Amino acid sequence: MSTLPNTDRTTIVTGGTGGLGAAVTRHLLEAGWRVVVPWYDESELDRLAPHPRLEMVRADLSDEQEVEQVVARAAADESRPLYGVVNLVGGFTSGPRVHETPVEVLDAQLSLNLRIAYLVTQSALPELIRHGGGSVVCIGSAAANRPFPGAATYIASKAAVAALVQSLAVEYAGDSIRVNGLLPTMIDTPANRAAMPDADRSGWARPDDIAEVIGFLLDDSSRAVSGATIPVVNVAGTD
Repeated sequence: MSTLPNTDRTTIVTGGTGGLGAAVTRHLLEAGWRVVVPWYDESELDRLAPHPRLEMVRADLSDEQEVEQVVARAAADESRPLYGVVNLVGGFTSGPRVHETPVEVLDAQLSLNLRIAYLVTQSALPELIRHGGGSVVCIGSAAANRPFPGAATYIASKAAVAALVQSLAVEYAGDSIRVNGLLPTMIDTPANRAAMPDADRSGWARPDDIAEVIGFLLDDSSRAVSGATIPVVNVAGTD
């Protein structure tokens, strides 16, 4: 496995302009990474300040060709090879029970939560192999292990992410590529606060805490960790 310092490495952060992603991107920039962030929603761009090691690429990550362009951009600097992939793009839906939910809702959740992570990782793997290894991190959900009514499509798609993580970890162990997943509780973002203004947020996972865990999983200090699905909670219960 490559043991370059973070300052000589590149990582892709999908969803890097989102409520969680912006915190992850800032943390990785502070840790010395070159960070390539594909973006789609122009209204989110002001969440990230310009930085000499930050590269923004407009892309629709449901399109295979555009995903390949993002990976090509990330791999363009041979002095800072692609080493990390952080899959944060996702979506949530809840409402009626399964017999009242059109299958198209399931299709949409699988596309957002599974297919995009699959496409981005699939495209990046040859570069990780070429440079002697790397680390992939995906975002699942605590709900995959603790379901609640009305969100079967979301929960099933996040359970599929966990299965993908464990499958990739086995398939690419021989290439020194580690793959891990995080299972956060509800994430304390402005959007979630606005959607649930009266909710008890004491157990919500904080973006900065998740960012630190992702930073650890990308770093060589976690070289013995692969195939894990790791709960991320607000243990202290602070607001």
